[in-house]
Amino acid sequence: MITTSVTEAANCLKQGQVLAYPTEAVWGLGCDPHNEKAFQEILRLKQRPIEKGVILLAGQISQVEHLLKNLSPEIRNQIIDSWSNRSSSERATTWLLPATEDIPTWIKGNHPKVAVRVTTHPLCIALCNAFNGYIVSTSANTAGLEPARSLQDATHYFKNELNYLNGDLGLSREPSKIIDAETGDIIRA
Repeated sequence: MITTSVTEAANCLKQGQVLAYPTEAVWGLGCDPHNEKAFQEILRLKQRPIEKGVILLAGQISQVEHLLKNLSPEIRNQIIDSWSNRSSSERATTWLLPATEDIPTWIKGNHPKVAVRVTTHPLCIALCNAFNGYIVSTSANTAGLEPARSLQDATHYFKNELNYLNGDLGLSREPSKIIDAETGDIIRA
């Protein structure tokens, strides 16, 4: 199914289906992060090992605020600032945060932390809000290939094996940078 309806797309996620959707820079694959069967389908589609882990994408800070509670006020403010005070053309930032018990092990892979991004992309915000929480976000491509940058690219990779929320990419030219919140180490520059 290809849709422009955020409600239809969110319902696909709620029903345990995989969805391809445009993000800030590339197309992503998403699912309900608490649905292991849907997550395993993403791994199969991408030919990606579970050990790598994936990013959680939120539409607003309140959806992931519980993950910031164990950080110092300085670090918490830095993270919130990076998510709140950036233009749509600036590169997004994903933070590695201490994982709480509600984060499924398959989301983290072999890592003690979870990768989280709060988006400024209007369609992604609407999708997360319609889903009522954060979703899985990993690039829409088979491992080793370039991430999809259009609906045409995504359907070329995955044909009719999943659902598509059609829309425009954001203005960023690169996928998000990834920073470890506790150490400040830059994981992806």
